[in-house]
Amino acid sequence: MIGVLANVATVIIGSIIGILIKKGLPQRLSKAMTTATALAVLYIGVDGMMAGENTLVLVLSMVIGGVMGTLLNLDARIENLGNSIEAKFKKQDSNVPVAQGFISATLLFCVGAMTIVGALQSGLSGNHEMQFTKAILDLISSIVLASTLGWGVMLAAGSVFILQGAIVILAQFAAPYLSDYVIAEMTCAGSVLIFALALNMLGITKIKLMNFVPAIFIPIILCRFM
Repeated sequence: MIGVLANVATVIIGSIIGILIKKGLPQRLSKAMTTATALAVLYIGVDGMMAGENTLVLVLSMVIGGVMGTLLNLDARIENLGNSIEAKFKKQDSNVPVAQGFISATLLFCVGAMTIVGALQSGLSGNHEMQFTKAILDLISSIVLASTLGWGVMLAAGSVFILQGAIVILAQFAAPYLSDYVIAEMTCAGSVLIFALALNMLGITKIKLMNFVPAIFIPIILCRFM
């Protein structure tokens, strides 16, 4: 769990730095940083999508995962959680929804190849190198995100701890089902969501991304038959 804790710490530290920077940022610079971050996230999404090898697995994963998430109403549940926290702790002079920062940061920090592979390596072999690398990247990302989206970004540290910690703990049990092929397809599906996140950040779309999160895990089943 050393790698997980390191990642959690960098998200918290980066968020604090970003919040402090935000106080002295003109609106035009803040907007520029948001756009720059969105473009970088767009690249991360495109790069990750190249990991996929089977388009049919991706299509079925997105459809099945999207239906599951919609039926469970995951997006609304997560947003309500963020809003309830916002109602209790939001400062009167804050105009950035906590839910927005929480959801955006959770998707960015918890979806992708480094999250899955890094946690698996940590759980199976005790190799934390990839998680340490991801922690450094998340430090930079959290500074930029928190400077534009506020302290809701810091709450994503909890998501990082829960998701990565769960993967590390369950890695030995799930290992037979998580071949390189499965991980590649999971990464592809997750990167599609990262791409969509960038579109939301740029104001091009308003996709309820949390409803599609189950799609990341559908390849675990589909790849056994395809």
